[in-house]
Amino acid sequence: MHKKLEEILLPDDRRYTDEHIWLKKDGNSYLSGISDFAQDQLGEVVYIDLPSVGDEFDAGVPYGEVESIKSVNKLFTPVKGKIIDVNAAVGDAPATLNESPYEKGWIVRFEVANEADIEGLLTADAYRAFLNK
Repeated sequence: MHKKLEEILLPDDRRYTDEHIWLKKDGNSYLSGISDFAQDQLGEVVYIDLPSVGDEFDAGVPYGEVESIKSVNKLFTPVKGKIIDVNAAVGDAPATLNESPYEKGWIVRFEVANEADIEGLLTADAYRAFLNK
């Protein structure tokens, strides 16, 4: 049973993409993961394919996959950047994405190539409006 849209958690302290990825400033870098909406739609997450530290990606390019008992979905890079850390705990316990998509369930830490690109991502309000379409 899926959550109602008004029950979906969308913290204001991060930006979102229409591929259901969030990005949050954390010191000199950015944490990223899947939104509460994404984890709710996926259902029970059973596997995540993580990139390697040092990998560089352009915006919109897949950097990994998340697999649930229902489907396999690509994880898309929100902005051009370099992976400087991966959350190995999520690889060991993929259900963390369901339990804590915004805190313990972060997936990668990015060094963003151009911080101005973040302005092009959706605010929490704009992402909620996108979900309501």
